[in-house]
Amino acid sequence: MIRVLVVDDHTIFRSGVQRLLLDEPDVRVTAEARNGGEALDQVRAQAFDVVLLDINMEGRSGLDVMASLRATSGCPPVLVLSMYPEEQYALVAVQAGANGYIGKDAEPAELVRAIRLVAGGGNYLSALAAPLVQQQLRGHDARPAHQRLSVREHQIMLMLLKGMSVTAIGEEMMISVKTVSTHRTNLLEKLGVESTAELVLYAVRQGIID
Repeated sequence: MIRVLVVDDHTIFRSGVQRLLLDEPDVRVTAEARNGGEALDQVRAQAFDVVLLDINMEGRSGLDVMASLRATSGCPPVLVLSMYPEEQYALVAVQAGANGYIGKDAEPAELVRAIRLVAGGGNYLSALAAPLVQQQLRGHDARPAHQRLSVREHQIMLMLLKGMSVTAIGEEMMISVKTVSTHRTNLLEKLGVESTAELVLYAVRQGIID
């Protein structure tokens, strides 16, 4: 039996994944978590074969949570399940340590295949995302500017878009305010914007946020 931990801050979505997997004889959701703290508690308390992890959650982003999970003894494979398009964010997730990436708009059968593959020690990317990620890893990167941010810059960008202050981000990520400010300056420069307000407009134009 493949034991799955679902980490997502939307109760309805977690319930939907659980109901979906009830039809599978070899896969079960054995625990849920609403945020990174709960996810870490669950992984430390019991064994899982796959962690299904969202990126955009309240508080710590899934990418930041993944770093903490990877530092935990016995961490199972992590499959990122996100609303963000695979062609845009799969590489970011892989660079952060994910074993796979799948969009929330994927067909149920594809999600089940991805879970089985990752649980068996493999890596999963869709037919669309896989060649793009390979191109990006080889240096042929034609992505928009926000997709070329480092993992940490991407995490901080998401937190800024949630309205978090530099101080709050530093406390959440357990790094200094000076370090956060440096990353903020760098990411704004890479995106060609000069303020958080302009960052929000950029994010809306690029479809990062509504």
